Amino acid sequence: MPEFIVAIPARHGSTRLPGKPLLRIAGEPMIVHVARRARMAGAREVVVATDDERIVDALRTSDVDVVPTRADHESGSDRLAEVAEARGWPDDAIVVNLQGDEPLAPPSGIRAVAEALVDSRAPMATLATPITDVASLFDPNCVKLVRDAAGHALYFSRAPIPWARDEFAQGRDELPDGLPFLRHIGIYAYRAGFLRAYARLDPTPLERAERLEQLRALEHGHAIAVRVAPEPFPAGIDTEADLARVRSLLERVP
Repeated sequence: MPEFIVAIPARHGSTRLPGKPLLRIAGEPMIVHVARRARMAGAREVVVATDDERIVDALRTSDVDVVPTRADHESGSDRLAEVAEARGWPDDAIVVNLQGDEPLAPPSGIRAVAEALVDSRAPMATLATPITDVASLFDPNCVKLVRDAAGHALYFSRAPIPWARDEFAQGRDELPDGLPFLRHIGIYAYRAGFLRAYARLDPTPLERAERLEQLRALEHGHAIAVRVAPEPFPAGIDTEADLARVRSLLERVP
């Protein structure tokens, strides 16, 4: 297993769930659960990157390492680039970007994205999982992707891709057979050197239109390796219903 760092960007200002990283689950802030998952994966270093003093204060009494960052970053990757500079991570260090709203992230998936980066010549890697229902395919909150024969991303979108023209013309109640519909899992791995280079790239029109940070890398011509997650990767927490679902799972764990 490659040696890797897990960095967790955490913003307090979520539109749908304000203060999301600090919401309590089984008596602890959500962000503490996420950091614990990263440790379970075997990360040699786990750090939370945040622009909000309330998150810094909440973590003072925990054993979670936290780095304050600027508030003007366009994306989580930009935020982590600041941390890479502050910590002086060498260019070849593997950094896994684990979202701060993933308290159920499986350790195997965290390891898998680091391994995907090592196994590929791409400067960046991510994970996907098969889509098995039509509702997810047409849900803009479920990010879809398509990849080439070598396993590199061609595009990410909130729209349904690929578009099965003939099948969908006849109806949209079932997924057409034989097409690789994939849901993107918002976890990334990159070398620290590329992470710093990414933050210097100009934000792109597609990135801003779709609100998907990974499109900046594609639009600037950088490959992204995509590996199918080795086990189910539960969706993160975006809504009150998501929060209730995760609480019901974690609060009954002895």
